[in-house]
Amino acid sequence: MLKRIRVEQLKLGMHLKEFCGSWMEHPFIRTSFVLTDPKDIEAILACSIREVWIDTDKGLDVPAGETALTLAETEAEVQTTLPHPKALPRQTTPVPIAAEIEQASRICQQAQQAVISMFEEVRMGKAVDVGGAKHLVEEISESVARNPGAIISLARLKTADDYTYMHSVAVCAMMVALARQLGLDETQTRSCGTAGLLHDVGKIAIPNDILNKPGKLTEAEFDLMKTHPLEGHRLLQNSPGVDPVALSVALLHHEKVDSSGYPQGLRDDEISLYVKMASVCDVYDAITSNRPYKAGWDPAQSLHKMAEWSKGHFDLHVFQAFVKSMGIYPIGSLVRLSSGRIGVVTEQSPRSLTTPVVKVFFSTKSNLRMGPMLLDLSKKDTTETIINREDPQQWQFPDLHELWSGLPNLGRHF
Repeated sequence: MLKRIRVEQLKLGMHLKEFCGSWMEHPFIRTSFVLTDPKDIEAILACSIREVWIDTDKGLDVPAGETALTLAETEAEVQTTLPHPKALPRQTTPVPIAAEIEQASRICQQAQQAVISMFEEVRMGKAVDVGGAKHLVEEISESVARNPGAIISLARLKTADDYTYMHSVAVCAMMVALARQLGLDETQTRSCGTAGLLHDVGKIAIPNDILNKPGKLTEAEFDLMKTHPLEGHRLLQNSPGVDPVALSVALLHHEKVDSSGYPQGLRDDEISLYVKMASVCDVYDAITSNRPYKAGWDPAQSLHKMAEWSKGHFDLHVFQAFVKSMGIYPIGSLVRLSSGRIGVVTEQSPRSLTTPVVKVFFSTKSNLRMGPMLLDLSKKDTTETIINREDPQQWQFPDLHELWSGLPNLGRHF
């Protein structure tokens, strides 16, 4: 029987079924487990959630005489008082990036820890917590709905050590944005997000000295690295309730339309839409992120490179939709304007892929910094245009990430 109790009533041996609150309010990726560690109860007491659901058929009940509400009693209570919090629609109205960036930053930070915990549990032989993954995808999806550029751009900023975990978050967010661009329904969109989140779970079977090797992998090391899709598929098969789309994407996200991919060497028409989507998102995040063996490329440069590869690597229709979802000059791209000023892209324009909002902050004519100024290139009275992408490595602006995000100390990444 499900019972709702106060967190102060929790005891070791109880089966915690669900938290009465958002995933953002508690530190657990799991949503259904038996309490066996006193530290878990301490963590619950320290968070903002005040009530939880327990399953007395799978764990201890509350002591005799203590008050608890059953599911039936709770439903009756809901009918006579306020709507249940889960019935209230969350805020998914599109907002400017400045209004979403702080919330997206919190989601990224908590998502990183959640994915680390999830991967660690799988590494210890436990099944993937499907419920926890769905909660995480829900939070990321809602941020994407409010403003896709915020969380996608923040998730790109990762250290080499954090790559595997934040890469999962980034691909999840991009899969959701791409699904919406392609017109998929909400169920398909959530499946895409889950697939993105879990696509690299097989990397837990790859030694860290290979994952984090600063130099080129040997042939033997690369052969071992290429086993991670098979290992991920196996791990997900052993986890009840995993979305079939996630199973397929974990196994096949390194396939290419010209059959040069792995592990099966499939051709274009043998590869599903979901796998084609994951392939594009996976590559984009890989080449824009700092890795042990190279610094990440600028977002706009990365899309340019991917366009050169698109005939052999990617499905053209999917790649074009991805560009539309990101913009030709994605957020964070460093650009030179026709006036000679340099700026960083802060927001996409709904009017045109080539006229984003740019924060200009440097004059090449005087070779001096200037006070940052937002310039919407899509406005009719704006005469400036983007004439070139600029290489951030060449300019070495120390506050580039802070300039486009408005968040301090973002250079430290997550």
